[in-house]
Amino acid sequence: MSDLGVKVPGRKSSKMGKGDPKKPRGKMSSYAFFVQTCREEHKKKHPDASVNFSEFSKKCSERWKTMSSKEKGKFEDMAKADKLRYEKEMKNYVPPKGETKKKFKDPNAPKRPPSAFFLFCSEFRPKIKGEHPGLSIGDVAKKLGEMWNNTAADDKQPYEKKAAKLKEKYEKDIAAYRAKGKVDAGKKVVAKAEKSKKKKEEEEDEDEDEEDEEDEEEEEEEDEDDDDDE
Repeated sequence: MSDLGVKVPGRKSSKMGKGDPKKPRGKMSSYAFFVQTCREEHKKKHPDASVNFSEFSKKCSERWKTMSSKEKGKFEDMAKADKLRYEKEMKNYVPPKGETKKKFKDPNAPKRPPSAFFLFCSEFRPKIKGEHPGLSIGDVAKKLGEMWNNTAADDKQPYEKKAAKLKEKYEKDIAAYRAKGKVDAGKKVVAKAEKSKKKKEEEEDEDEDEEDEEDEEEEEEEDEDDDDDE
């Protein structure tokens, strides 16, 4: 493989940082294997050199685009093998007991409004990804954070005003949603009570019918006794 001319310090995998340490490592893409290979090669050639990760990623991305299908084949095979490894390990993986289940989210509930920073990110993320196609999600977020911190207060105002309006709308929507939820819950309680009342009345009617039948049987027996006496 040709030398990219840059080197980055070894990075620890982010897959095992959180959650169960015994959980299988996530599967890697063919491009991820390519970048990993480049990193290892440059570490051997330039053990003391250091460079910005975004520069390294950009050069990796440019090199990847110019590679032939045959050259990429090696990494695609590695990705396929890793996918099989991951699927096999996940079949045998047993999550630890006591894991909390995800809280049910009503799809009809109003969505939380984005913050001013989130609105800023939504606008500039495509630009960052276009200029640095090789950047990871984490590095894109880091770059956006730096941009936001360096943005003047006056330039932040449009995002803050928009976020404030969206928050105001959300508070109205969520209040109406919760009020509707209480009404619906009340209707369910009433419906349940009516159903219970109806069931009770039906049971009482059945008991009355049984009593009537018993009375009729007793009357018939008395009539038979009278006939016998005669």
